[in-house]
Amino acid sequence: MSKLGNLGARLHRGEVGYDFVGNRKIWYGISILITITAILGLTVRGLNMGIEFQGGAAFTTPKNMSASVSQAEKYAEDASGHDAVVQKLGDGSLRIQIAGIDTDKSDSIKTKLAKDLGTSSESIAADLVGPSWGDQVANKAWEGLAIFMVLVVIYLAIAFEWRMALAALVALIHDITITIGIYALVGFEVTPGTVIGLLTILGYSLYDTVVVFDSLKEQTKDITKQTRWTYSDIANRSINGTLVRSINTTVVALLPVAALLFIGGGFLGAGVLNDISLSLFVGLAAGAYSSIFIATPLVADLKEAEPQMKALKKRVLAKRAQAAAQGEPVEPEVTARSDDDYDDEPEDAAAVVGPRTQPASRNRGRGRPSGKRR
Repeated sequence: MSKLGNLGARLHRGEVGYDFVGNRKIWYGISILITITAILGLTVRGLNMGIEFQGGAAFTTPKNMSASVSQAEKYAEDASGHDAVVQKLGDGSLRIQIAGIDTDKSDSIKTKLAKDLGTSSESIAADLVGPSWGDQVANKAWEGLAIFMVLVVIYLAIAFEWRMALAALVALIHDITITIGIYALVGFEVTPGTVIGLLTILGYSLYDTVVVFDSLKEQTKDITKQTRWTYSDIANRSINGTLVRSINTTVVALLPVAALLFIGGGFLGAGVLNDISLSLFVGLAAGAYSSIFIATPLVADLKEAEPQMKALKKRVLAKRAQAAAQGEPVEPEVTARSDDDYDDEPEDAAAVVGPRTQPASRNRGRGRPSGKRR
C-alpha cells in the first residue's frame, strides 16, 4: 500500500488525525480575511462583464493579422471611445469586443478598424448584442443561481437537518464570493461560460460537503447514550475519515482545469478558455476548503448550542476530568464505530484503546509429545 493510502486508512480508523473542529476559529478567521479581500476587490474594481451581459459588439478579423493585441486594443478604443477587450484566436485572427455600443455606431467602428488594421471592412465579421438582451441574460443567470441555492437548502433540510442546510449554504456563499472576487481582482471577463463554471463548482462543493455530512449523520445516531465523545469529537472524526478522499478527488479535478487555465489560456493564448477555467479552478479549491474547514465545524457549533448536546458535553468533560484525577488516560477513542456500539456500551466504559485480549486456544499443545521441548 502506498504511503498516501496507508495514511488514508489510518485517518479512517482514527489512529491519526488533525483537530479541524478544535481549531475552527483559526480557519474561520482565514476565511473571513479572504472573503473581505474578495468583497473589497469586487467593490473597488467591479466585474468586467462581457458583451453578452451588457450589450455591445464583437468584431472578428481575418486570419494571420500582423497587428498585435495591444495595437488592436488601441485602434478599437480610438475608434469607439470605449474600453476594448482583444483576444488572439488559435488561427491568428483577432476577436475585438467593445461593450456599450449600438448597431449604428458599430458600422462606423468597423470601417475605421478595417482601415487601421489594413484590411477591408467586408472581411471583418461583426456580432451585435443589444443591451436589453444582455440585461435579460444577466437576470436569468442570477435567477438560476438563486433557484439553485434555494433547492439546495430545501434538499439538505429534508435529507439531513436545517443546521446542516444552513452550514452548506454558508459554505456555498463563501465559495461564490471568493470566486467572483478573484474575477474582479484579476480583471477576467465574465461570460456565460463563467456562470456555467460557477454552477459546476457549486455542485462539486455541495457533493464534497454532503459526503462528510452523511458520515457525520451516521456516526451521531444515539450519541446521547454514551459519554465518551462530544458532537465535536465525532464531527472531527468524520472530517478526518474522508480527508484523503477529498484531497484525491480535488487534485484529480484540478489537474485538467489547471491545464485549461495555464496552458490553454496562458501559453497557447486561447483566451476563451479563461472564462470557464478560472471559475472552475478557484471554485474547486474553495469548495474543497469550505467542505473541510467551514461547513462541518459550523454544524458542530450549531449542534452544540442545543441543550441536550450541552448536557452531553458536560458529562463527557466530567468523566474525562475524573479519569485524569485517577491517573487514567483521558484521550477519547477515535476509531470508527457502528451505531450498535452505542447500545452495547456501558456508561462507565473506559475511553482507552488497548490491545485486544486473545482467548487461549484449547488445542494448544494437543498432539505434542510430553517432556522437554527440543
